[in-house]
Amino acid sequence: MAKQTVIDDRYELQPAPLGRGGMGEVWAGRDTKLDREVAVKFVRFPEGSTDEELVRRFGRESRITARLQHPGVPTIFDVGTHQERPYLVMQRVHGISVSDLISENGRLPLGWAVAIAAQTCSVLTAAHQAQLVHRDLKPGNLMLEQDGTVKVLDFGLAVALDVADISRVTRTGQAIGTPAYMAPEQILSATSSARSDLYALGCVLYEMLTGQHVFSGSTDYLMMNKQVDERPLPARRHRSEIPAGLDALVIALLDKEPDNRPDSAHAVYDRLLPFAADLEMLPGALADPATPSPTRMYASVLSQVFRPGRSPEDSGEQEASTERTNVPEAGGSEAETSQADVSRTSNPEEAAASAVARAESAAASRSGRGGMTREEMEQIKIRATSYVKQSRHGQAAELLRAAVDSGSRAFGSTDSEVINLRLEWANVLFEGGEYSRAEPVYRALATDLAQRDGPDAELVFRCRLHNATCHALGGHTSRALRAMDSLLSDEQRAFGPDDPRTLELRRQIGLLQQGAGRHEDAGATLAALLEDLVRVHGTEHPTAAKVRELLDELPGHKR
Repeated sequence: MAKQTVIDDRYELQPAPLGRGGMGEVWAGRDTKLDREVAVKFVRFPEGSTDEELVRRFGRESRITARLQHPGVPTIFDVGTHQERPYLVMQRVHGISVSDLISENGRLPLGWAVAIAAQTCSVLTAAHQAQLVHRDLKPGNLMLEQDGTVKVLDFGLAVALDVADISRVTRTGQAIGTPAYMAPEQILSATSSARSDLYALGCVLYEMLTGQHVFSGSTDYLMMNKQVDERPLPARRHRSEIPAGLDALVIALLDKEPDNRPDSAHAVYDRLLPFAADLEMLPGALADPATPSPTRMYASVLSQVFRPGRSPEDSGEQEASTERTNVPEAGGSEAETSQADVSRTSNPEEAAASAVARAESAAASRSGRGGMTREEMEQIKIRATSYVKQSRHGQAAELLRAAVDSGSRAFGSTDSEVINLRLEWANVLFEGGEYSRAEPVYRALATDLAQRDGPDAELVFRCRLHNATCHALGGHTSRALRAMDSLLSDEQRAFGPDDPRTLELRRQIGLLQQGAGRHEDAGATLAALLEDLVRVHGTEHPTAAKVRELLDELPGHKR
């Protein structure tokens, strides 16, 4: 009998993995310390040897995913490394995958196809608010549990975008995504945003409704070409009883241009909900309806929050609605919320971390002017750096925020040491995936530094680029492009058109245009850039070669 694998003297793994994918493999196991079932996910290195960059990204994405609290996402319990391979320990999910449901039944009952998609939208809403993009949404990553709830799997193995290149995932030898569900922008330039997830959801919904892929092909290459170039056949052509409004929504989700898709997962949820009706029994997938479901009981009560009083005669309608009710959204909390707010909106660990950070910063704020001394500011910066090394980005950011407030009162917001604290705060937020919170910090820094040092100061340009980066990583491509165009104009004036910084910014603008489906604009940007690169550096320059590759990927472009 083979020796059982035990990780960290705690997690016993079953003899064989449950499944393998391009980025990882999943093992069923048991947490011997708490005596519970778990699932353990390992990163698979494409080349078979340790990839430090991939390990770093995995750790970063794991931290973001661990903050994602939603009943439709498996809970993360632990993270670690075993034999130089990073792993994630999470809740074991029992049920049937949507891919297996489709294989067994063909197309799904209309109400259930919509109900599964609507629950997925609820999860995506929470994820996108946390600046987390799934990037590989597909039927195999959706699990229907016996009480009818949907779990969205594999957020923990999504690959985070690289800070060094805001619009392009560094290639690791593995495709990020599955061709049958990949948005055109993922195929063309490896860019992903919240609307890329919506495209994938459209592919999944189409398949649930019709039993067929949106596009089919004998190879991944053919499949990807169709995702980029072909218009989908309306789902009603395969199934006439699909309501016109639902068919129109599917087509909108599958639009080639990201900006033409619905604005958000929440907007899609609202459009789906009226069609999530008649959720009859699914043989082999659901438990006996007579068995009480704690989840549905819980959701039934929550469905009445913020709704006017209803009479007992309405209970029949009420019961029907609970089968498709998700947990209501809660508003996001900022670092500036009170301790009571943090306790309400965060998990216990985050609340404790915030409380510790506040206590430490308050203890450090002892100067006669109502702020802290320079020595105390330096000590807090050292402590925050220690937190970052331990991957405690949220705690580090809260500590720095409080230090910035106190230091600004003592020395002014444009004092050099306070500026360093503000920049450190913004960088910690960014590295922790808090792009929506980092963006205004970078913006305020750029404004204050421009007034102090002049608009052409190097640090001003750097903060403006980071600000645009936050917009791009948050999926706000149009906003990012406007910020980058303005920055390019000022950099060309300050540094000259042939400076490496301005040339690199033009490449990033072209990549963002390409990822947003603005192929004509991207072609013009990249073609002009290639001409200048050849003029300045010659035809064999590495960046010129990369730009040629990008131009070759553009649909219909001829050099």
